[in-house]
Amino acid sequence: MTFVGVARADTVVDVNVGATVTTTSDPVTTTQETTEETHEEPTVQRGTEKGTIGLGLMLGEPTGITARLYLADDQAIQAGVGFAFFGNGFQVTADYVVHPYILQIKPEYVIATYVGPGLRAIDYSKNGDQFLGLGLRGVAGLLFDFQIPIDAFVEVAGVVEYKFHKDEGLGVALNASVGARYYF
Repeated sequence: MTFVGVARADTVVDVNVGATVTTTSDPVTTTQETTEETHEEPTVQRGTEKGTIGLGLMLGEPTGITARLYLADDQAIQAGVGFAFFGNGFQVTADYVVHPYILQIKPEYVIATYVGPGLRAIDYSKNGDQFLGLGLRGVAGLLFDFQIPIDAFVEVAGVVEYKFHKDEGLGVALNASVGARYYF
């Protein structure tokens, strides 16, 4: 399996070979040129043998199950379901993330950043009362994408939410977790 980093839609960097192939395309002509070095910033492109659906575990806030579906090499939808320690309840999250930067490319792994918007629903339990909180998330993280069908991540998300309770209302919260997923 070969990991390939993509700089932009028109430049591909093959990690195993070290060569760069640049393709320019317009309605009239198509040209292709090969050089040995590029200074483009690559984005993630997943190995061809790795699946697009990942399922795993996460620890932190929340602690539970995580899933990720790749829509493209640099775009994914991720979700989490788990127990909220600080909210003392059950939490569900969903995010749309993009991978804007690659920090390191090696034949065995790729380290990429990801950011994106998302949603959170949480069932709070406070002083014997149960109530719902709904919010918007902004997530940022590091993804360690290994050549084997496993990735690991660390992420932080800020949440602006509304708590449907007489003593609550609009507020902010923080989610932070680490985890790993297996792809099939």
